[in-house]
Amino acid sequence: MKHIKLRDLDVARIGLGAMGMSHGYTGAGTDDAESIRTLHRAIDLGVTLIDTAEVYGPYINEELVGRALKGRRDQVVLATKFGLISHSPGDGRNADSRPANIRTAVEGSLKRLGTDHIDLYYQHRVDPRTPIEETAGEVASLIAEGKVRHFGLSEAGPETIRRANAVQPVTAVQSEYSLWTRNIEERILPVLRELGIGLVPFSPLGRGLFTGTIRDESAFAEGDFRRGNPRFTGDNFQHNLRLADEVNAVAADAGVTPAQVALAWLLAQGDDIAPIPGTKRVTRLEENIAADAVQLTAAQLDRLSALPPARGETHPEGARALLER
Repeated sequence: MKHIKLRDLDVARIGLGAMGMSHGYTGAGTDDAESIRTLHRAIDLGVTLIDTAEVYGPYINEELVGRALKGRRDQVVLATKFGLISHSPGDGRNADSRPANIRTAVEGSLKRLGTDHIDLYYQHRVDPRTPIEETAGEVASLIAEGKVRHFGLSEAGPETIRRANAVQPVTAVQSEYSLWTRNIEERILPVLRELGIGLVPFSPLGRGLFTGTIRDESAFAEGDFRRGNPRFTGDNFQHNLRLADEVNAVAADAGVTPAQVALAWLLAQGDDIAPIPGTKRVTRLEENIAADAVQLTAAQLDRLSALPPARGETHPEGARALLER
């Protein structure tokens, strides 16, 4: 697989998001053995960037990844996230990136992941009650101590990125970016490229919409966060299905799958982008990784880029409060 640089961090340009193995999606947590096989197969196929977070589960996804990486830790760039769990009893904060909380979080993540260092440590969401300079300074201390190698941000806005980068160079920013979520192109991407920061898109397959398998809201079980999500309900969903139909048409023209088209379009947006499609099945993983070899024509790329915007917010109202994109 081709490699790219997130600032100075070398990664294969398609990674693996592990969240759905344990959290958020229909079937999460039902087959850890298959999830571990998927993680092992990813490494065999050349995937290096593996992404998790303490809040996934919470905690159980890091434990799963830790079990899967036993004996193979040195083959991957291991990323996890802090800041959406407060470790202060009774605190009740939605986000907590105070230095003391980061200290507690990193020790827990290291133990669950079975490692002595985290390659890429993201602030999961910006904490509006903690100056980003304090957060970046604490991560800088962890880097100096060897517990963390690189600093990342997730769903941060331009000002936050600049202020954090001035304290500790930011290696990567993680944000939702796909054919139906493109709002970072105007405000975020130019700043990342100015500062030499890489982009790690999550949900690059439109939360499953661009796999070609989702046609009905009944596909989502209780507990699946797409159930009731604004983009997957009512008229919004019907509009967004027409976007998926366009992706399906390009896939048929190119002789590949819709998921491969969605990933190939994203990879064509720059050599500083490493999407992390999530899956818990080996077959889907193999399909996604094959997108590395897909070359869409200029006409196909233009057709995809001209798709109308998706309808509906990406998150329910409460969750949107912490998004700076």
